[in-house]
Amino acid sequence: MIRAVKGTRDILPPASGAWNHVEAVARRIFRAYNYREIRTPIFEETSLFARSVGEETDIVSKEMYTFEDRSGRSLTLRPEGTAPVCRAYIEHGMHKLPQPVKVWYQGPMFRYEAPQAGRYRQHSQVGVEAIGSDDPALDAELIDLLGHLYARLGVTGVRLHLTSIGTPESRREYTQELRDVLLRSDVFDADQRRRLEVNPMRAFDWDGEQVLAVTEAAPKMLDRSRTRTASTSRRCGGCSTAPGSTTTSILAWCAASTTTRARCSSSAPTCWARRAGSEVVAVTTG
Repeated sequence: MIRAVKGTRDILPPASGAWNHVEAVARRIFRAYNYREIRTPIFEETSLFARSVGEETDIVSKEMYTFEDRSGRSLTLRPEGTAPVCRAYIEHGMHKLPQPVKVWYQGPMFRYEAPQAGRYRQHSQVGVEAIGSDDPALDAELIDLLGHLYARLGVTGVRLHLTSIGTPESRREYTQELRDVLLRSDVFDADQRRRLEVNPMRAFDWDGEQVLAVTEAAPKMLDRSRTRTASTSRRCGGCSTAPGSTTTSILAWCAASTTTRARCSSSAPTCWARRAGSEVVAVTTG
């Protein structure tokens, strides 16, 4: 008897109904935030992912399903959705449209990794991309969107942590500092040391008791950037900046958002985090 390939699965009724529900809720939320659907091919030129994701990442070096077609081109089943969307944005001249361009996608992604509970070699993903603006309010809107999606799906216990990746200058300085610190340790093997030379940030994705001890003691980007953290618990319609924070918190912005206010039905409504039984733990601004 022929069975489904290891790492894949069939979605049978009634589970398929739950998938349809999640997709339908996501579609309504995305439409409310003015995101329009984009559909990209399931496979792309391998170089697209090697350049955008990074040749030294596990995705590119170990997990991609790559093959040659009959003309000898190297093609890859898409492992993630961002790179194809960006390729389509450039290829079709979408930079000429009013910016930002806001699109959403859904569909199968493929990664060759060890199958385990909740992880498959073919998985379905839904996501949004907003391209063409560096306005931080757009980032806030995306987080607000995700919060509303969790709330509509009844997902509770969500904890939101915001951090900072610093400026291009501070990231370069931090990368060199981190590389120097990590390479002084003898817990990394030859392959890991080669990867650290290229991108020392990869160390934070690795497991192992000794590796985790080294990365835990390593300098953090947050400590090297000009950021301040404020614990928050905000309410829509009455948010204010927490003492000591440098800018209005993410949920304070949400409170002032027309889209958020439109979803508040009572005279003293609570924000999505409270409605979903979730908590905003820390807001880091820089």
